[in-house]
Amino acid sequence: MKLVAHRGNTTGPKPAVENDPVYVRQALDAGFDAEVDVWSVNGNYILGHDSPDFFVKESFLEDERLWCHAKNLEALERMLQNKKIHCFWHETDKRTVTSKGHIWTYPEEDVTSSSVIVIAGSKLKQSHKKTYGICGDYVLAWSKELE
Repeated sequence: MKLVAHRGNTTGPKPAVENDPVYVRQALDAGFDAEVDVWSVNGNYILGHDSPDFFVKESFLEDERLWCHAKNLEALERMLQNKKIHCFWHETDKRTVTSKGHIWTYPEEDVTSSSVIVIAGSKLKQSHKKTYGICGDYVLAWSKELE
């Protein structure tokens, strides 16, 4: 099962450093995948949730362990042109399909074995354990729970 560190978080939310490439790299180095929020502005890739904050090179986004959440249309269009970047777009929809065919699923929605469900808290449910992956802020604790 894939454990996906939401914005790089492994032990709980840390808004001041979320999406910072150094912080995200720590989650990857710890053995987790990571979801990052990606903007494209004037041909530059920039990470950040509510606004573009951290410039990154396109090669950073090509890491197969990243799940790149496009935050604007330019980012989605550019990332879809690079087959090495795993990306998706969603706002309020319950589910979306990623560029590699996984079902990115909003919290508390039904899942399949192809789903990656986002969990808005620290507690796992039995149904979460039947998915392809789990995305959230507490992946370190979940990795121990799932052993």
